[in-house]
Amino acid sequence: MPEMLLAKLVKKEKLNSDIFKFSVEAPSIVKTSKPGNFIEIRVSDQVEPFLRRPISIYNMDRENGILEFIFQVKGKGTKILAQREVGDNIDIIGPLGYGTFKYEQYKNLAIIGGGIGVFPLYELAKCAKKDEKKVNIYLGYRSKDFVVLEEEFKQVSDNFILTTDDGSYSQKGYAIQFLEKDIDEGKVDAIFACGPLPMLKAVQKLANEKSIPCQISLEEKMACGLGVCLGCAVKTTKSSKEAPEYLHVCKAGPVFNSKDVEI
Repeated sequence: MPEMLLAKLVKKEKLNSDIFKFSVEAPSIVKTSKPGNFIEIRVSDQVEPFLRRPISIYNMDRENGILEFIFQVKGKGTKILAQREVGDNIDIIGPLGYGTFKYEQYKNLAIIGGGIGVFPLYELAKCAKKDEKKVNIYLGYRSKDFVVLEEEFKQVSDNFILTTDDGSYSQKGYAIQFLEKDIDEGKVDAIFACGPLPMLKAVQKLANEKSIPCQISLEEKMACGLGVCLGCAVKTTKSSKEAPEYLHVCKAGPVFNSKDVEI
């Protein structure tokens, strides 16, 4: 069950000009969290902004009860959050999301992410590596300026590929090109993805064509995070014009079997 708590900020890091990593004391959340879960954060004690911000869990230090999350400053809420300092308490609800990454039955995992969508994939890769799975990681960024967490992901992978759209760093191209090559060579038996919608659509299409099991983590605007406001609906593949069917990302997800949702 999700818990609400005031989590003390014990470490604050700036990864680049607008991306921050926060480490907070949240042992009760860490104890029950799984790869793919997220949290909802109240960014201010003031009336505005009223709604909490959904943020993926990046890493869980279970031994010390430390939860880490990473966010990009995009609007008023995240700008306020970025101003918090070590020692401050942060109002958090979590862990949220019943749909999490399920990798246990597979041996050769392909973990693919793009941009800020790479953040929730680290805990998955770390846990899979610990469970002696073969972890193949494919990360795509627009350019060198946007690259983050390269060394962290390298440490939890057996095979690591990093691409930039413009070729300004590492390999030029798209991460999915390298994933497709490894699928064709029989190196992958399941795909796990998070990132921009165009990338997820391409991954979903590739998984269907190659008949590879695929799980995708979706990002939607989630006001409540509990399935109450119904604002994060995604259409299922069972839908028809006469009988549309929807699932809610915050409750049924954020991780879905790619065959179950229309994106």
